Amino acid sequence: MKPRDSTDQEIEAFQAAASRLAGFDERLSAEWADGYLTALAAGPRALDMAEWLPAFCGDAFARCFADPPDAAAAEQALAARWAVLLDQLDAGELLDSPDALRLQPLISVWDDEARQRAVADGDVAAEDAALLTTGAEWVRGFFDAVNDFAADWQHAADGEDAELHETLLKHVAAVAWPDGSPEMAAHAAAHYPKELPSRDDLIDEACFAVQDLRVWWLDHAPRPPTRRVEPAPGRNDPCPCGSGKKFKKCHGQ
Repeated sequence: MKPRDSTDQEIEAFQAAASRLAGFDERLSAEWADGYLTALAAGPRALDMAEWLPAFCGDAFARCFADPPDAAAAEQALAARWAVLLDQLDAGELLDSPDALRLQPLISVWDDEARQRAVADGDVAAEDAALLTTGAEWVRGFFDAVNDFAADWQHAADGEDAELHETLLKHVAAVAWPDGSPEMAAHAAAHYPKELPSRDDLIDEACFAVQDLRVWWLDHAPRPPTRRVEPAPGRNDPCPCGSGKKFKKCHGQ
């Protein structure tokens, strides 16, 4: 089944919410936010907005959207994108079609024209423009989420198939490495021995890695601790409180 994608209206609302939040939390951009939510959707356990929103933007949400109707609209914009990512990373669909690319990230393209425009607008110094890499902001959001929920993700480092898990994360991280960097050269030599990957190749490989992570967690998610439940005493047994009375005459009433 083809996954749902965000409509233009939903993307505009998501970008608007992220842009306003960026005034209170400089980490935030729509691309960063999309990477963050993607990591949560692919992660080890199900989360709802009440749990991830404070980690996502701290108190910035309450400061930015103080008016209740305004806050409701912003929550709806975030929830709509969250729902799309959950659908794109639906584990059952991924298992049924392992070769299908379902994840469609929100990533801005950095080409020479975009870099020159960023320099002209004063967003970045000319000497740093080459570091503006397509997908880097999305990757930063992804790993910020991994770090914010490190207790969940740490289970992978200690469990079985940890090497596979680490390899999948490296495919995600590779999107942020600039062309020609030592990290990219090592990654290309290990995974693309015949020819250097294009930026689109790296992004597609990262999306497949995220999908594989979602499936990986099905077998490796942390298990809740087993809770031992003591058997309840019979009604005619001595009450465990030590009163000397029968349970039915004491705490069993």
